[in-house]
Amino acid sequence: MALLAAAPRILCIGIPVRDLTFRVEAVPVRGSKANATHLAEICGGNALNAAIAIARLGGRVAFAGPMGDAGETSSGFILERMTAEGIETSRIVRMPGVSTPVSAIIIDATGERTLTIYRDPVLWTVKLGDADKLLDDCQAVLVESRCAAFAISLCTEAGRRGIPVIVGVDRAMSLQDGLLTAASHLLFASEQVQETAGITDDGEALRRLAKLTPAFLAATRGPRGTIWLNEAGELEETPVFPVQAVDTLGAGDVFHGACTLGLAEGKGVREALRFAAAAAALKCTRHGGGQAAPQRIEVEGLLRGAP
Repeated sequence: MALLAAAPRILCIGIPVRDLTFRVEAVPVRGSKANATHLAEICGGNALNAAIAIARLGGRVAFAGPMGDAGETSSGFILERMTAEGIETSRIVRMPGVSTPVSAIIIDATGERTLTIYRDPVLWTVKLGDADKLLDDCQAVLVESRCAAFAISLCTEAGRRGIPVIVGVDRAMSLQDGLLTAASHLLFASEQVQETAGITDDGEALRRLAKLTPAFLAATRGPRGTIWLNEAGELEETPVFPVQAVDTLGAGDVFHGACTLGLAEGKGVREALRFAAAAAALKCTRHGGGQAAPQRIEVEGLLRGAP
């Protein structure tokens, strides 16, 4: 879709991945074989899926993070698709002799996914570019929680400049992780918020983490919606939009991207979360991981038609 001149610019920080997705009736048991009904080769990674969602929803997106050697196949594959989505790639850092991550993903008949991924540990040693250039004309930063090792100083600087820093959390965080305090918004998944806080209840886990960070805190819970703490420290919930899910791969990333764009557009938290829930729901109705992210007109149509 055509971008308005006033569309917010969002910097996404992460590690792109080349995904091979296999659709099966059921995940094979250990040591067995199964025939896939479909195969797709797509680009992925948490921040990249979110970046695609932001671009399709009308935001301007720049991407920063490491990618493999300029001569290897996977990086070229991913860059072609990023360019096609209108994502700015000039801030990506190519790392000589390193492989771009590749994952194998199995999606069963319910839409649930199982995956394995290879990431070269050298990727975490990347040095991002100049902060002034990366944050120029930037209304928000969205970062993968796993990227703290190379993104924390930039996120801290963004916060110093009053730029919101949204962290998409898809694995347990250390309570000493610098992103806990550098972030303005922490968007967990249910399992990860419980593991991070050491409490097997989403609401209580959020309350415990609120004592350690001034950031807005939320946890997505799949079909049970999103639970979050308001300014008064009270728990609120944003329900899901009921849809027939066929593929949940990338749904959380689309949620993070849409929420970030909503905040950058000036929406309040409640409205941004509802916008994100609609985008994630639509993504779940189609195959393709993050590359199945919806267009803005689709999300607005779902929001208009919902009670």
